[in-house]
Formats: sequence, C-alpha cells, structure tokens
Amino acid sequence: MSQRSVHKRNAAEVLLTGWRCTAEDRFVVTARWPGDHFFYAVRDGRRDPLLLSETIRQTFPLLCHEAYGVPFGHHLVWDTYSWCANPEVLRADGASAELELRVAAEEVVRRRGSVVALSLTYDVVRDGMPLAAATSRFTVQTPQVYLRLRGDHGDPAAVRPIPVPSGVPAHETGRTDLRHVVLAPGDAPGRWQLRVDTGHPVLFDHPVDHAPGMLMLEAARQAVHALSGRPAACVTAMDTRFHRYAELDAPSWIEARRLGQDAVGRSRYSVTGSQDGHELFSCTVTLAEGHTEQA
Repeated sequence: MSQRSVHKRNAAEVLLTGWRCTAEDRFVVTARWPGDHFFYAVRDGRRDPLLLSETIRQTFPLLCHEAYGVPFGHHLVWDTYSWCANPEVLRADGASAELELRVAAEEVVRRRGSVVALSLTYDVVRDGMPLAAATSRFTVQTPQVYLRLRGDHGDPAAVRPIPVPSGVPAHETGRTDLRHVVLAPGDAPGRWQLRVDTGHPVLFDHPVDHAPGMLMLEAARQAVHALSGRPAACVTAMDTRFHRYAELDAPSWIEARRLGQDAVGRSRYSVTGSQDGHELFSCTVTLAEGHTEQA
C-alpha cells in the first residue's frame, strides 16, 4: 500500500495492506498492526484503541482514490465518527496483528459525477474475532473550493503556529512520554489548552493548515484520563462530531465533564473543543468498567 493512497508521508505509518471490492459499495480492507508503535503504544498488555481509529481513518483516502476515483489533491473533511471496541480483543502479545475491515458505503453523494460525501460503516475483525464496529461520514472538497473556504488559512506554508505550551504531567493523561502529551494546563478544573506540536512525527506526518482530527480524538482521550483520575483505563467507545477547523495560529481549549454511567457500569464523559468562542468538536467518551481497566 502506497503512502500516497492513505495520505501519509512516512511509509512506516501505513497500516493498510490491501483492499478489494466485494459488491457494489462494499469492500474488504486488510491491515497489519506492528508489534508496538511509537505513538499508539501497547500499555498494560493492551493495544491502544486509537490505533484502531487511525486504521479506519486511512481507509477514507484509500477508498476515495482507489474505489471512487477522487483525484489526489482533493481534501477530505471529517464530519462524524463513532466507534466501539471490545477491549479483550485489543490484547497484545508482542507480535504483529492482522485485521480485516468490512466496509459498507451506506451513502454515496455525487455531484456532476464526482463523489462529494461518503458515509461508511465498519465491522472490524482480528484473527476471526469481532474487534470493533464504527461509522463515519466525511465530505470531499476540490482544491478550489477548499482554498475559497479556508482563505488565508489554506496554505500550510503561510500559517504561523503559536508556541507549544508546557504539557501537563504525562502520567495524568495515560502517557509515559511528554512528547505525546497534547494537553497543557488550563485556567479551571476540567479545562486545558490544546498542545499543538506541528513537529510531532505521527500527528503531523505531513504539513497541514489546521489541527488534524486524530489530534482532537487524542485530546479527548487524554482529557478523560486526566479528569477521571484513571490514566490506565481503556477507552472503549467514542462518538464525535467535528464542527470547525482548529486553526494553528490561535489557542484551542479542551473541556471535559462526567456524564455518569451506562447500563453496564462504564463511565461516560463529554469532551468539547473550542477556539475563539466557537465549538470545534464534541465527543462522548466511554471508559471500560473499573474492574477491567487494568490488563
């Protein structure tokens, strides 16, 4: 699988290994997870669930370009993304893992013969065992439309990111390395400044003009760990809506609050991101039950 097909510059970050069409708007995509990962690291004997999200994210450009003929240079804009995973199937044994993603395009929106939006559903299987289910919707914008919408912020070379603030202690966020902390202290409990390091080799694999969606998911996950005081707990589900671009030249803020428990005792949290008084994204995050949070 080429880096270009999944919008990655570093070949080592390409997780997908192949794809095939099984019926109209139905696909099987294969993926391989390495034994461990620089950023999405194994912890407490369990795979990082956001490695699953990065795997799914890579299918967006793959299917757009290879299955639906979207030209390279068009921009994919995340709208919604929901997933839930079985933490038992995230167990790690030090070996690489083979995955199969069964993808259905439930909505294919075309304009003048070109795809402009896709809604996808996923059933993800690892070694024959159901790992996760997910749904996502995104739109496709031509370079001309994208630049018109983005204005002065549409050129990565022209954007001047704000300085990277000092992060909160890594252990509070479920991390062991400060390089991977995406939260900086805020001005109130449950509120942090988004820490945007455009030099991060995974979150910023290539130049972009805004903070990427995977950074927002990571911020939501870290905020829940910090607020809950359960940095070793496993996130088992997220339901996210992306509302606006997070610009690099102004501070963004992350806020989290506890919602309560679901029917099986898992804690749920609401996380939002904002910038200049405008909501960037909203996310509901679910943590595994207390007795299963440690491997």
